[in-house]
Amino acid sequence: MITNTDVSKTLASRLSPVALAVALTVPVFSNPVIAQDADAAEEQKFEAITVTATKRPQVIYEVPIAISAFDGDKLAEQGISDLTDVGKFVPNLNVTGFSAGHTSSVNPFIRGIGLQDHLITTDPGVSVYVDGVYLGRQVGQNWSLNNIERIEVLRGPRGTLYGRNSIGGAINIITKEPDQGDLTKINTEFGTRGRVKADLFVNHGLTDTLSFNMNMAFNKRDGLGEFINVPDAEYDVGETEDVSGRLSVKWEPSNDFRMVLTADGNNGDGGLRPYTVLIDELQSDRYYGGDNPLGVALRNTDVTPEGYDIYDNATGEEAVTGVSNEARGLALTTEWDMNDDYTLKLVASTRSSKYKAGLDDDGTIYSLDHYPERGEADQTSIELQLNGYINEYTDFVAGLYYFNEEGKNRQGEDSSYNTWSNLLELDQETTSKAVYVNVRRDLTDELSLSGGLRYTEDEKDASASVSEAIGTVYSSDNWDEVTWEIASNYTFENGMTGYATIQSGYQSGQYPARPYCLFGDIECFVASDNITAVNYEVGIKGRVNEYFDVSVAVFNTDFDDLPYQVSKVTENGFETDNQIVTQTSRGIELDTTFNYGNFSMMASVGYMDVDVDEQDGYKPVAPLTPDLTLAIGPSYTFDLEGGDAIRVRADYSYRSDMYGEPSSLASRQTELDSRELVNVDIAYTPADDAYTVALYGRNIFDERYDNARLNTGDYIIQVLSNDASEFGVRFSTEF
Repeated sequence: MITNTDVSKTLASRLSPVALAVALTVPVFSNPVIAQDADAAEEQKFEAITVTATKRPQVIYEVPIAISAFDGDKLAEQGISDLTDVGKFVPNLNVTGFSAGHTSSVNPFIRGIGLQDHLITTDPGVSVYVDGVYLGRQVGQNWSLNNIERIEVLRGPRGTLYGRNSIGGAINIITKEPDQGDLTKINTEFGTRGRVKADLFVNHGLTDTLSFNMNMAFNKRDGLGEFINVPDAEYDVGETEDVSGRLSVKWEPSNDFRMVLTADGNNGDGGLRPYTVLIDELQSDRYYGGDNPLGVALRNTDVTPEGYDIYDNATGEEAVTGVSNEARGLALTTEWDMNDDYTLKLVASTRSSKYKAGLDDDGTIYSLDHYPERGEADQTSIELQLNGYINEYTDFVAGLYYFNEEGKNRQGEDSSYNTWSNLLELDQETTSKAVYVNVRRDLTDELSLSGGLRYTEDEKDASASVSEAIGTVYSSDNWDEVTWEIASNYTFENGMTGYATIQSGYQSGQYPARPYCLFGDIECFVASDNITAVNYEVGIKGRVNEYFDVSVAVFNTDFDDLPYQVSKVTENGFETDNQIVTQTSRGIELDTTFNYGNFSMMASVGYMDVDVDEQDGYKPVAPLTPDLTLAIGPSYTFDLEGGDAIRVRADYSYRSDMYGEPSSLASRQTELDSRELVNVDIAYTPADDAYTVALYGRNIFDERYDNARLNTGDYIIQVLSNDASEFGVRFSTEF
């Protein structure tokens, strides 16, 4: 059992003295003495966020799950511009990126569950939704967060209401819906690292029944290194340039019926994500010993020549210097209030995405191992939902869900392993169908119970080709599962809410991502069994007083048949197999906010212990899973004469060390050190609120850290962070 004392000891051992001092101030704000002193001050008024995590509007305190929510209008001042930034402020959430070196990829891990890969035969364990539409692919998900109403991070299996690939949790992004108001907002940023960012948002009522909003955004940032041996490379290492747009039209002919049609698009280009290759550390025969077709003994100095640093890239292959992604989507949401008790909702969507990326695995000018890669996916989803009231004590949500995805990945003649062409062709079609129901009943004014069931059927048709001699290998499989949830809420006399929940989760099996095992075993291209999870969780949340909010969750989650992606170099190429494990994640999470007068502070702490059952005498670990996460964000507003105001904010984020692969062996050298990030924001707003101008600093101490590490046996790929320090000015206005 994890205690508060255990957490305090862990904090004391892991954090720097300054960070620890700040962290230990957080509990002080709940001290009754301070609360009594605060009574003499002006009463603080702030409203609890309303969320839709249970697919029904609820005050966040009433939701019987661990959830963090972010107000879209306050993301910029917290230094949040994409999903990677969100991961710095949520307990037991780590968001990293790898995915063939693509700068737009996002790999969220919640409570030890995520996905290191991106190929069509793999599925993430944490799902991402935008306005109720599931996003199937990780590449392209790290888009700029513009036109955002709210972001919800749901921790723990979401097997009943969300279902699809949500065994670790879900990230729910809600955009601003059109209304009858006339509003134009302009946001700009200019800063170091060549930052240029502009965002235009327009909302307008066209008629009494018709309205629209539109968002257009441009975001550019320079890289951190150069491609040493490709002088004509279009982009530098880590450089990003993104253009996106979103148009929503709302038709509301009556109070009972509304329809929202949304079209969105995103184009992202840039340079390969920063990474380096460690060769000397392993001293393998093929690389260090020169036992390769080139007959060249490679060293770390071939990767990072004298006079350069690890953010420079020594590849001689232009094909792996640039990355790109395109995404297009169309969604229709229809709501009909059939009567005072029942609402029918339909969410239909179609999306397409494509990308170009790849890595030069040897990291040198020599054409030994490099893998330019292309991929695309098309998806269609339909969800029909009925919610309402059975009686004054009972409400429900029920629905039908359909999802279809067709996608492919390609490595062709421009790819090489040991200097010869390294073919990889993956195709997969996935079809998922589900039916679900969730019912909540108030037993008394204080106590409520809820429960739900979901039945899911999944089918996958996949094919793989790694050699013309072997040809294309086809495989099909199907899975089905019933997932369930039981939860209770109790409201205490002081307004705090305690909850207890038991819930299950499910994910369909997965095919090997890089099945070069086909050279030796034509039958190896088979899917794993379906993944199941059971989560036991208790928590308490709510408003301690008018100044202090708190949410505490304690959880234990058991996972069966969980596939870890294990990559290694074989005699036939770079192979990725599934290692099937049983895993238990247990821990504690704390979210707090404190508001007193002009001062406010948010803080979050997550502590987790992940235990993986021994496999054939080997003890794996959960990859990319820190056992401690911490975030603190104090803010103070200075009221100036005449009504002007200056707000000063700082944000501190800590992530403990972790491992880049499912192994903690020191000889593997995949341990990632802890990192600490500090952001600052100083904003001025005149009395008439006509505009806000701010000076910002992100990662002000220029913390450089590893995002991931992968040991292949011949070398170690060290994926580097791409968020070096940045300082600039932000301007926003609305009219």
